[in-house]
Amino acid sequence: MAKRGNRHQGKRSSTVGLVLVMLLMLTVVLLMLLGLGVLSLPIGFDDAQIGDSIRLKRLKLDVSKSRGERGQQWTEIISWEPRAFVYHNFLSKEECEYLINVAKPHMQKSTVVDSKTGKSKDSRVRTSSGMFLRRGRDAVIRDIEKRIADFTFIPVEHGEGLQVLHYEQGQKYEPHFDYFLDEYNTKNGGQRIATLLMYLSDVEEGGETIFPAAKGNFSAAPELSECGKRGLSVKPRMGDALLFWSMHPDATLDPSSLHGGCPVIKGNKWSSTKWMHVGEYKV
Repeated sequence: MAKRGNRHQGKRSSTVGLVLVMLLMLTVVLLMLLGLGVLSLPIGFDDAQIGDSIRLKRLKLDVSKSRGERGQQWTEIISWEPRAFVYHNFLSKEECEYLINVAKPHMQKSTVVDSKTGKSKDSRVRTSSGMFLRRGRDAVIRDIEKRIADFTFIPVEHGEGLQVLHYEQGQKYEPHFDYFLDEYNTKNGGQRIATLLMYLSDVEEGGETIFPAAKGNFSAAPELSECGKRGLSVKPRMGDALLFWSMHPDATLDPSSLHGGCPVIKGNKWSSTKWMHVGEYKV
């Protein structure tokens, strides 16, 4: 009888040990996902939709001051391939107007980066106008950049300066990658790992951000333009911020992050882009 009791006790001990190991592994995986920005910390659910976008209220960890009042902040998961999320009410109306007013007197025709020289050059694929705001330029921009770092878990020092863009009717940006395929442009900060696109204005029609290579089941909303219906699309809304990752968690490039800006049909589109690198980006 004693031997049989010892045998049962040994089985119970091994079962308990296996459960503890599985719980420990699950905890490690969850911590890794949080650290990579794949998951956010929800405090509740708003209209969770299976097979469609998932809406999560975001835990308010942001202690930085904002210029003006922001509405309710929550994160919407729109895709896993690419990893893409919309942070609603990331900026206040006053912050959006501030960035537009600061940039407006200095706008120039937008360019693209030459993969051989690293210098800017004109291109027909990008017809907007834009300008850069130096990282840490003033208190308002420092607050926004800190908020970006809190949201993405990427240090402020890894980001380029904010680029403010203006699209008028008919202007667009053809689908492209934000990551580089050459060594020259990765000398400063390494590869671009993620992009945060902040919408500074509403757009009456058109101007969607589109991911033509996105994978998954998604349906085109009726209010989207014809361009916006050709893939996974995000409609510009003042104050919202779109975060998408150009690299997989294993540090390989993600071709599903191909994205573009649909032509503006009615109204004007103002936005601000923050590109973030694997390492420190020196400015």
